[in-house]
Amino acid sequence: MSQATVEFRHVSKQYGPQGAVVDLSLLVPAGDICVLVGPSGCGKTTSLKMVNRLVEPTSGQVLIDGQDVMSIDVTTLRRRIGYVIQQVGLFPHQTIFDNVATVPRLLGWPKKRIDARVTELLELIGLDPARVAERYPAQLSGGERQRVGVARAMAAEPPVMLMDEPFGAVDPIVRERLQNEFLRLHRTLGTTVLFVTHDIDEAIKMGTRVAVMQVGGHLAQYAPPTELLLRPANDFVARFVGVDRGLKRLSLLDVSDVGLTDAETARIGEDGDAIRRRTDAPYVLLLDADDKPAGWVNLSQLRGSGPVGPEAVDPSSPIVTLETTLRDALAMLLASAVQTAVVVDERGRYAGVLTLDALGEAFRAAPEPEAAVV
Repeated sequence: MSQATVEFRHVSKQYGPQGAVVDLSLLVPAGDICVLVGPSGCGKTTSLKMVNRLVEPTSGQVLIDGQDVMSIDVTTLRRRIGYVIQQVGLFPHQTIFDNVATVPRLLGWPKKRIDARVTELLELIGLDPARVAERYPAQLSGGERQRVGVARAMAAEPPVMLMDEPFGAVDPIVRERLQNEFLRLHRTLGTTVLFVTHDIDEAIKMGTRVAVMQVGGHLAQYAPPTELLLRPANDFVARFVGVDRGLKRLSLLDVSDVGLTDAETARIGEDGDAIRRRTDAPYVLLLDADDKPAGWVNLSQLRGSGPVGPEAVDPSSPIVTLETTLRDALAMLLASAVQTAVVVDERGRYAGVLTLDALGEAFRAAPEPEAAVV
């Protein structure tokens, strides 16, 4: 696992009389995802590009593990830093394999190591190497190309990764899937990431720390997402984060943070009379032989004895996983006629049920953050 700290020390970048970035100081700990967010013209992308010297600071220092990037040969520096942009930037006349292998080849890795790394990364981003390795970018969907762009940026195990609006060019459904995919990948690899977006919801979801920047290149607040939502530093941050700060906090908690309850359950094929004798609950959750939920059965509508099958169930209850955010779970519960969600584990097996009351209690009980160190 390759990680590095990134630090901005009183960094400024002047474009004529106006400063694109003014006196920026912040520290990104190794392994964190730091999201730079703010309106257009606030210096987010300029700050990002100063890390790999696509833009050079007018004053101050950008340090990677304590070393000033201006003291490092620019080619050497860029080969140590992954870079993902909104337009992906894959080489159109190279195969997916060759695209991902670009930097390892430049670094002189042996072929066997390159082959293993490309295969590993394609599998990590959820693409079948046998299916996509010899295809060209135009033969993949936009979401698949964006995943390949992430894989190419991570190919040489960079300690730092820069991402500039990486998911902005895809539709909302694909965007959410890519966000989740990247967070899963980050949990596996732990690279230090600087991530630019203009979307505060994306910043809160993706960042372990969020830097809110104002027009004119000033840092308004740098804090973990929960602190940003609970204690905005000034009126600008409060307005930018939005009046629905409480709802946004639900994106920082997931179903695993909630005290789940157990439902009355029965097995597909179990006798209806036997189920009624065992419980006086009005509904039971029907499970198959693998503990996967089929749906709820209304016991008052069962007549006589005999095996209970899937045809007796009401499948309308939402299904959520332990990793579903409470915001998504709340949305599903409010949209459903059955306001109890069935929770399943990573294999789709029954793990408990989630109610609106339990969701509310978890939200109210969430601890307030300690103040961040900038």
